[in-house]
Amino acid sequence: MRKLLIVFIFFVISNSCFAENKIVYLDVNLLLNESIVGQNLNKKLKEINNKNITEFKKIETNIKKEDDDLLKKKNILSKEEYEKEIALLKEKYKSFQNLMNEKNLKLNKLKDESAKLILKNINEIISEYSAQNSISMIVEKKSIIIGKSELNITKDILDLLNKKIKKIELQ
Repeated sequence: MRKLLIVFIFFVISNSCFAENKIVYLDVNLLLNESIVGQNLNKKLKEINNKNITEFKKIETNIKKEDDDLLKKKNILSKEEYEKEIALLKEKYKSFQNLMNEKNLKLNKLKDESAKLILKNINEIISEYSAQNSISMIVEKKSIIIGKSELNITKDILDLLNKKIKKIELQ
């Protein structure tokens, strides 16, 4: 009986301690994708990617055309000249692949740096919001299995983010 009383007191005390803490959750991915700044960023990144794809297709088409022309000349050219042309074509293809990798890496780096800038603004907003609303802990939504919808502060933070920053400049 005494053990039961101790366990009961322990639970009552621990529940009263936790009752003072306010814990909420937030969907960061939604903020990055649905905010005005996030949508502008995604639009700009998509434009850059489409421009790169167009450039890649043009270069690839030229390389294929040169390859087809070389195949047509195979019987006309001497063996040394043909191998020399093949080597040049391989070099063009290799530089094309390097260009493609370089532009893709640059785009990914730009995406990461821009996301970091947005996250920095989100963190500032969250800090101010948690101080104003006496929030003890903010958890990312992807870590939550089940939570009351009243504890989701994503919409509030999204509104504050949209007021604070509309777009970022890409470099």
